[in-house]
Amino acid sequence: MTDAPRQGRTLPPWWAVLLVALAIAGIAFAIGRFSTFGAAQGVATPGNTSPEAGFARDMQIHHAQAVQLSMDIYRTTQNEDVRVLAYDIATGQSAQRGEFYDWLVKWNLPQRGDRPIMAWMAGTENAHGHAASGAATPTEAELLQQMGMATDAEIAAMQAETGTTADCTFLSLMIRHHQGAIPMAQALIDLGSDPRALQVAQGIVATQSAEIDLMTSLREGLACTP
Repeated sequence: MTDAPRQGRTLPPWWAVLLVALAIAGIAFAIGRFSTFGAAQGVATPGNTSPEAGFARDMQIHHAQAVQLSMDIYRTTQNEDVRVLAYDIATGQSAQRGEFYDWLVKWNLPQRGDRPIMAWMAGTENAHGHAASGAATPTEAELLQQMGMATDAEIAAMQAETGTTADCTFLSLMIRHHQGAIPMAQALIDLGSDPRALQVAQGIVATQSAEIDLMTSLREGLACTP
């Protein structure tokens, strides 16, 4: 007896083109990982309070949740488009998370700092809760929310759902998650100086912006409620 057919594809024709673009970006990421460090002369190694160190630490936290959400939906979804997207996010962000860890090792810095998350972004227009002078210091939960992170309750709710409902919840959470990452990457572009870190941040802005468009299209195709 043959398996029941999966749900039909829901994406417009540019889906395949976007996947190729994301694949090319991934190849460039892998090549750059091994070729860019140390290539520039006269660039100081980032220090413990540098934007690069803060970005590497915070994005490890951020990417870890993206991988968790993506693997959760990858194991349960019956929609092939959602499955492909989840696989790409999980594998791509796992690789980036490993590189961020490696940066801190190469710079001889601890994996965790003693400053609040996103404190390194202060003074930029992308600074989230750290931007306003004299404002009350946001709690860690508030900062995580500003980063686009899902709460434990939201993750548990998605894990309890099935079918299209779960797919829609995943897409909604991941769009918000990406929307939180882009200002962080842009802040590093504004503040940083390490060539490889800047290259990765630029790649995150481009790739995650494209994935937001893709996920928005997927939600429309699945007729997800707002």
